[in-house]
Amino acid sequence: MLKAELRKKYTQKRKALSTDEAFLLSEKVFENFIQYFKPKESEKVHIFIPIPARKEIGTQIFIQYFLAKNIHVYVPKIVGDELINIEIFEDTVFETNHWGISEPVSNMDSGEKYFHYVITPLLYCDKEGNRVGYGKGFYDGLFQTISGETKKIGVNYFDPDEYVDDTWENDIPLDYLVTPTEVLSFLSGLE
Repeated sequence: MLKAELRKKYTQKRKALSTDEAFLLSEKVFENFIQYFKPKESEKVHIFIPIPARKEIGTQIFIQYFLAKNIHVYVPKIVGDELINIEIFEDTVFETNHWGISEPVSNMDSGEKYFHYVITPLLYCDKEGNRVGYGKGFYDGLFQTISGETKKIGVNYFDPDEYVDDTWENDIPLDYLVTPTEVLSFLSGLE
């Protein structure tokens, strides 16, 4: 299926979820992530802040957990046409941008290139790790600049059931997908 078709289909499926369903599914995704990856104190996690209007996976529970466990948390911020990485803390001040995304007021890029995990937003991911996002390419750009050892992890409400037919040479596949029912690895034994 083409990305445009998948984008439309999974946007509709997401919209059909009630707020309670989205919350409960997000909790299951979180539990599967913690159980599978077992993040440790002092590790570095890059994680998106969800857009409520798009019913993205509720990553607030991830962020609260990471901060409580002394795991370093970095979030993306778009400055101009560039995605920068900002480390956040319990007292970080946030504002909502024109896309409806809550982001730190600060524009201070951490310069960090080594993360243990990058938890990535998406609309869909197929069984080969091909991600369908919103089409802006920010995460493909991020993936090109970070350490090759970083685990690129997608989180989604839905399990993959169709293949992305129109991948591009600049598309960088994910290493893992975490859903409410399972964790899929796309590393084919290289873990």
